[in-house]
Amino acid sequence: MTALDAFAHSWSLEIDGLRRVAGRYPFRISRHIRGLIRSPGDPIWRQAVPDVAELEDVAGYEDPLAEERLSPVPNLVHRYPNRVLWLVAHECAMYCRFCTRKRRWSAPAPLTGETFEAGLRYIREHREIQDVLLSGGDPLLLSTARLESILAALRRIPHVRIIRIGTRVPCVLPKRITSKLTETLSRYQPVYMNLHFNHPLEITDASRQACTTLANAGIPLGSQTVLLRGVNDNPRVLGELFQELLTMRVRPYYLMQMDLTQGTAHFRTPIGTGLGILRALRNHISGLAMPHFVVDLPGGQGKVPLVPNSVKEIAKGRLILKDYRGELCEYPLLDGEEKDLADWLIP
Repeated sequence: MTALDAFAHSWSLEIDGLRRVAGRYPFRISRHIRGLIRSPGDPIWRQAVPDVAELEDVAGYEDPLAEERLSPVPNLVHRYPNRVLWLVAHECAMYCRFCTRKRRWSAPAPLTGETFEAGLRYIREHREIQDVLLSGGDPLLLSTARLESILAALRRIPHVRIIRIGTRVPCVLPKRITSKLTETLSRYQPVYMNLHFNHPLEITDASRQACTTLANAGIPLGSQTVLLRGVNDNPRVLGELFQELLTMRVRPYYLMQMDLTQGTAHFRTPIGTGLGILRALRNHISGLAMPHFVVDLPGGQGKVPLVPNSVKEIAKGRLILKDYRGELCEYPLLDGEEKDLADWLIP
């Protein structure tokens, strides 16, 4: 019996549709996440369990962010001038159904000693690279020894100043965060960690302990939350999530509009949904809990932040703004400031 068969049997599900989806987009779920599901269709379920809607989306891109095109060597993406994304692992503890890299689930690019050395050589030879983001798959599913060898190799490159690790492990497999792992990571500071929490139900005693262990080791933590229809697309849910993340010493960093990945259209929300959520939360939760709302542009054009428009008018000597209560307010301008502001605020 496969893992999908066992899961379907435990919930008395019809298996044929699930098998069809998993034949193209495989199923994987951690024991921890399986234990958080309360009922079919709940926010955890929707993120983890195959849906036939995945096969109905033919308009999306296999590689929406053009990662393959922007890879000068296998598994290394050089999109921005001074930093690279290095895919160093294939395995994930859970296959998130909205994943940007669904194309790699069934046909991952080879991860060999040769491709690793090619990536390391590229970073070494390009002195403009100061920041390396390790991703995959999930780098924290590598053995601690293998992960340390990667960190040590990067720390031998003088121009690499910052190392970041993109991981969902503290959320979906928190028991992996051990003192041995954090002691290893702390030897290669500065190391930052980009976590991924999407719903308050994911914040458990175990995930809280995992984040505490990382934070106590001096590793700054930020969370990238994806805006998902039927999961977290309302201010109440996200407000609770962002404030709870702060209590775990995790800074909400990004609220991300869904990437245009094939097989994920059923999760996509209008851009106005994200803007409305930001407006609803502004000044009602701590400023520390407010993430940047960003769209990662298709074709590898990079992330663009979006904010609700609070400017109503640029008047003579004053700026007319709408505050968080919806009331109009005036802000005095310096002499001649109107033209400069118009260049910034009017398309």
